[in-house]
Amino acid sequence: MSETHFLTKVFSNSDLTKDELDVIIPKFHQISYKKNSYLLSQGEIANYYWFVESGFIRSFVLDTEGDDITTNFYSTGDIVIDWASFFLRKPTREHIQALTDCVCWRLDFDTFQQLFHSIKNFREQGRTTLVGSYFGLKRYSISMIADQAKDRYLRLIEEKPHIIQNVSLKHIATYLGITDTSLSRIRKEIASE
Repeated sequence: MSETHFLTKVFSNSDLTKDELDVIIPKFHQISYKKNSYLLSQGEIANYYWFVESGFIRSFVLDTEGDDITTNFYSTGDIVIDWASFFLRKPTREHIQALTDCVCWRLDFDTFQQLFHSIKNFREQGRTTLVGSYFGLKRYSISMIADQAKDRYLRLIEEKPHIIQNVSLKHIATYLGITDTSLSRIRKEIASE
């Protein structure tokens, strides 16, 4: 997919004008990642954010026992960012890893700042994205406490069926806060209904 076509589609629901897009889009750089490579590792400061053109990516943290726990999944059209590290310029606690070969478009922090301060519609689109991300995280946090694992799995199937079809059950289980065995039981239960 060409740069113009993919990024124009990504920004299609924003209020950015054609002239603004003509300034913004060339600032992004295409980059490919091989399966299992890292876009960002714990302890680094996030100097980029990415739009996923193709492939699957996950973010994860290590728990107190050293097990990796998936915190999010990303696929085509998603923005991949560690908001706190990127904006506060602090080391991240997360790893961001390609689960498949991926093609992304990335923007560096300094260029983001320049665009943010010079193009009002870019700034507003960024704020809208940040707020949406916050609400998504809040909903996920509450769901982890208040919802049954089966309900969390059913919501993931409904909202992101492509994740279920393309990501390992091990990663899905940690994202749902359950063991592989519990996920297998839930899947069998759903299949028999």
